[in-house]
Amino acid sequence: MVSHLFYYQLALLALIWLCIMLPLSWPGRSATPPTPPAPPIKPKPKRSTEPKAFEGLTHKPHCALCDQETGATHPPSPVRPDPMPPTHRRPRTVDTSMHFCPHDGCRYRGWLALNNLRANGHPNGAPWRQLQCLSCLGYFPEHHGTILHGKQAAVDLIVRVLACLAEGLGIRATARVFEVEPHTVLHWFVEAAEQLRAFACYFRPRSRRRPLAAAQPHPTTCLLAYHDIAISNEDLCQVF
Repeated sequence: MVSHLFYYQLALLALIWLCIMLPLSWPGRSATPPTPPAPPIKPKPKRSTEPKAFEGLTHKPHCALCDQETGATHPPSPVRPDPMPPTHRRPRTVDTSMHFCPHDGCRYRGWLALNNLRANGHPNGAPWRQLQCLSCLGYFPEHHGTILHGKQAAVDLIVRVLACLAEGLGIRATARVFEVEPHTVLHWFVEAAEQLRAFACYFRPRSRRRPLAAAQPHPTTCLLAYHDIAISNEDLCQVF
């Protein structure tokens, strides 16, 4: 029979073995972690030495003239319609060659002297005649598109107010003289200046046109044209 002392010695040897082997097998705190593998180096793509075609401008042209220089295609200009044949009715006594149809969708819109307009009477006793387009059968007054269209004031009053402004009289002084509101005088002044400026730019020859900033005269200079204008409706229609 084996004595208990033998088992005690065997257990002591096992503990001593554990105390020696555990520190040797335990990883140290100062051990560095394994470094990750470096990513593979990709070769740089080679740039092509072939020339590329020019794709055009990188910005929109500033004006229509610059757009024409870039070679951009424009829609074809509208074709002038044929003049309407004369009717067998009474010959017309009112000249409508300086007017055109303003209605959208009409073939004769914007064209002059095509015998497509007929002059009627003065509706409701108004000073302006009523014109009718024989193509679209639309009606419009003869002062359509002028500063006098839609105004309740008399034609004489509007022209005299603008003439005073062209002479250098102030807006408030003109309003006191003619007993009109100052903002009404200013509104008439702005409309007349814009229309006369557009009138001058449109009839100036294209070869002699200056840049837009230099081609716009002062509104007071535009209104000097009122000096030689009569008060009659026919003369006003020719000017505007």
